[in-house]
Amino acid sequence: MSSAAKPILLIVEDDEGLQRQLRWAYEDYQVVTASDRASAIALIRAEEPAVVTLDLGLPPDPDGVTEGFAALEEILALRPETKVIVASGHGARESALRAIASGAYDFYQKPVDIDQLGLIVRRAFQLHGIETENRRLEEKAGEGGTVLGTMVTAAPDMLKVARTIERVANTDVSVLLLGASGTGKELLARGLHEASARKGGAFVAINCAAIPENLLEAELFGYEKGAFTGAIKTTEGKIELAQGGTLFLDEVGDIPLPLQVKLLRFLQERVIERIGGRKPIAVDTRIVCATHRNLEAMIAQGTFRDDLFYRLAEIPVRIPSLAERPGDAALLAKHFLQRFARDMKSGVKGFTPAALAAIDGYDWPGNVRELENKLKRAVIMADGKLITPDDLDLRVDEEELPVNLKAAREAADRKAIAKALARAENNISAAAKLLGISRPTLYDLLKQYDLQPA
Repeated sequence: MSSAAKPILLIVEDDEGLQRQLRWAYEDYQVVTASDRASAIALIRAEEPAVVTLDLGLPPDPDGVTEGFAALEEILALRPETKVIVASGHGARESALRAIASGAYDFYQKPVDIDQLGLIVRRAFQLHGIETENRRLEEKAGEGGTVLGTMVTAAPDMLKVARTIERVANTDVSVLLLGASGTGKELLARGLHEASARKGGAFVAINCAAIPENLLEAELFGYEKGAFTGAIKTTEGKIELAQGGTLFLDEVGDIPLPLQVKLLRFLQERVIERIGGRKPIAVDTRIVCATHRNLEAMIAQGTFRDDLFYRLAEIPVRIPSLAERPGDAALLAKHFLQRFARDMKSGVKGFTPAALAAIDGYDWPGNVRELENKLKRAVIMADGKLITPDDLDLRVDEEELPVNLKAAREAADRKAIAKALARAENNISAAAKLLGISRPTLYDLLKQYDLQPA
């Protein structure tokens, strides 16, 4: 491969010996080096590297981090898409985590482990390539209906999620699906598996919140015969069963701290030991996780390991709630109706206008799962060929439904303003910022709609 065709890696390091060592180690890349912030920024402008390794201790502050953080800020301001991997010495973990919070992709500890850093660099290049391609696809994207084979949506935010899943499917990066219960996290995980080169292997799912803490380790890692009372035979765990396929860890935020350590070791070394066993077992599986919890808040509280989070969340994907997917409730309702009517051999054919209005007007706190359950009930309970609000167990005041575009816009404005004021605790400036409008504009809308902060 010619140097011109190689992806560019910028190494920002003031130790010339380490510079040479890293340049020699990464012959698969076109390596450029800088020893201070000014030369690093000049190379960012000239070479536009996809990945940067950055020592936080740069001259004229080699024993501190001031210059390193200034470099990080400038690099990300110039090229937000660049993946910056920061170096931290022993005892400097706080600085590394601060760098991650400031936008760095990952960190590595000094003295440098070339193999470990090489893995981080490769994954950074891989992610940069995925995101670049995803941006290209988004620019070309149009309207959509069914994606990933089984997911039904026409909402722009959900189409973006689906395209991201499709782009990362043929890589082995770890994907973390973030979203409320019922938003379709397992469906997306299965879609990712089916779109990947691992689709010939098993898709193994485990709900970490549904299994008692004292049994979860055995479920994940398996056990040898005689390892504990009741272990009458050697049993493979879920990780081992996913050999060559995909392991889906649902509600990963519910894994207890001691087991998080063991899971992290597997992610780093790709080997496991069954309970009661002494033989390391190599496992080649792709990890996909999901949670409705705020893992970053859990990290701050000390209930979830930060190093595990960064291994699991190489590609974090936020799944919007059904309320954030305009038009999807009715689209999904029609999809579920067709499926249940066929499976139950029902004569139900469609919805009354009031039923569709009720579906559109409901917030769906239980998301797609709640909608699916409502439709199953409706198909069973319907007396005629059209589903009514009573069949859905939904109520709607038809007099309050907007009947034209002006009324619909006013209803949407009122709802958005009310939500913003509630979230901002009636602070007008904060609410205006949430809405993306100026304070005078918000005051005008409050007057126009005769709304008053509580």
